[in-house]
Amino acid sequence: MPTILGQNQYGKAENRVVRITRDGDTHHIKDLNVSVALSGDMDDVHYSGSNAHVLPTDTTKNTVFAFAKEYGIESAEQFGIHLARHFVTSQEPIHRARIRIEEYAWERIATSDGNSKFIGADEVRHSFVRRGQEIRTTQVTYDGSSFEVVSGLKDLVVMNSTNSEFWGYVKDRYTTLKEAYDRILATQVAAQWRYNWTSDEQRSPNWDKSYEQAKKHMLQAFAETYSLSLQQTLYQMGSRIINSRSEIDEIRFSLPNKHHFLADLEPFGLKNDNEVYFAADRPYGLIEATVLRDGVEPRIPVDMTNL
Repeated sequence: MPTILGQNQYGKAENRVVRITRDGDTHHIKDLNVSVALSGDMDDVHYSGSNAHVLPTDTTKNTVFAFAKEYGIESAEQFGIHLARHFVTSQEPIHRARIRIEEYAWERIATSDGNSKFIGADEVRHSFVRRGQEIRTTQVTYDGSSFEVVSGLKDLVVMNSTNSEFWGYVKDRYTTLKEAYDRILATQVAAQWRYNWTSDEQRSPNWDKSYEQAKKHMLQAFAETYSLSLQQTLYQMGSRIINSRSEIDEIRFSLPNKHHFLADLEPFGLKNDNEVYFAADRPYGLIEATVLRDGVEPRIPVDMTNL
């Protein structure tokens, strides 16, 4: 045979599941986008077309929605763990399951006293608005013996309007950038962090609290670092999380520079004293790096688009 089969996987991508939990008049929302990828003893289906070992992707979709009902959604991580364990332990040909989840957060809409009284309720507890800008992410992988949980966020846009410089860099004949001693530092954070929890024999983290705390430490480090480079800020953000959260061993960032250039107002006889900027979306500098707990081997892929 001139060719052989390499790595392969299959599943149902982007299953949008919304779970409403009704606690009397108070409702709670979990809004997830769940992708399932399964791999294992799948040679025959590729070589001969035999589906004897194939669990239909439609079945994986149905499982996502059924599990949302049967088990609820305590957190994205716990839901992914339930699904990954189920597919590997219930289907002999499946040796590895990877569950990727994006979570979209909602918060309650505060209503006026008058409106609350008008509809006959003391407080409205069932109306929501999408919260924040970032998307929470998690990927759970299970191979039958151990789990790997990598969580994080993307699309979190942050800015420091001062306390950022950039100077002392290498210059050659093509360098035109002027050194900056007071600049805007802005980026759109994509971060993935790996937990050291790997099995049910360990006490699992409080996944929601861990996420909120990791985000808090990340933002505080961004705000509190007097930055001489985005690389320096990145390292401080990662270090703050590793030093503050014992359940996290590794974190990888992808930080595109959202450049802000001073607008030239001299043609209009106006002085621009670091007040008016042009926000450029392309091209952009892209800063990426991994921060690790000392003694830990990196496992998050360098190219996070493959997560």
